[in-house]
Amino acid sequence: MWAPPRPSTSFGVRTLGPEDLPAALALLHLAPVDNLYVAARVRSGGLDRITLGCPVWGYEVGGELRSMLHAGSNMVPVNADDRACAAFAAFAGFQRFASSIIGPSEAAMGLYHELVDRWGGPWAEARDIRAHQPVMLIDHEPDIAADPRVRQVTLAQWDAYADAAVAMYTEEVGQSPAVNGSDVSYRVYIRSLIQQGRSYAIVEDGRVIFKADIGSATSTRCQVQGVWVAPSHRGRGIAAPAMAAVISQARQQWPVVTLYVNDFNAPALATYRRAGMRQVGEFATVLY
Repeated sequence: MWAPPRPSTSFGVRTLGPEDLPAALALLHLAPVDNLYVAARVRSGGLDRITLGCPVWGYEVGGELRSMLHAGSNMVPVNADDRACAAFAAFAGFQRFASSIIGPSEAAMGLYHELVDRWGGPWAEARDIRAHQPVMLIDHEPDIAADPRVRQVTLAQWDAYADAAVAMYTEEVGQSPAVNGSDVSYRVYIRSLIQQGRSYAIVEDGRVIFKADIGSATSTRCQVQGVWVAPSHRGRGIAAPAMAAVISQARQQWPVVTLYVNDFNAPALATYRRAGMRQVGEFATVLY
């Protein structure tokens, strides 16, 4: 549940509106890879909290927009230094509304520590902290041959693909995507990705053995998420060629393909590097 907008400009922070869009886009453009998630949302939904689904807060110095915070279930800082993180934490208040804090490692962890130091309580009750997540990028064709079995998923494959997506989410996040005992909303989200042509898979005998999605995207960049190989097919060397296929197909629309991965996931890191991706930064994720 997102926090209600605040009219006060205390702490140098205020809720941004449609009139702030040019300044917001200019700020997002300063780090297009780091800011891909927020940039994709703002370009699609603007800065109207109803359209976007949550407010975006701005931190100003001398009337100039210096940083922003996507203040939704995903709390995502943009160009946030120590002062901005402290201001956003003060503005956020005691009641936690986010289910995660995600972003460039220094800013995301800085914001988390500011929230905990100032408010404690619900903000301190993180169930998992992943402080080091390499951000990977490729802006050329993969270094290895692509697996020709990888195809865009069709709606006819929705049920099987959604089953694989739920399994991936549960394994990656550590809990089911079910809300109030039902994963219907997550399955609807997966259906929307399929309808947009953003889901790729190897499907054999009606079963998904590899999957990957395009989550966020702007005009030239996209972020891959939800990469997963069925447990029964791990260790067979299919991940890297399959990932190469995803990259090659995605680059037909988005020349730059990115993702971020947990630093402790050595097989995934090896897969992405083998496909030709290189590290260009580091994210952190705090999960509640």
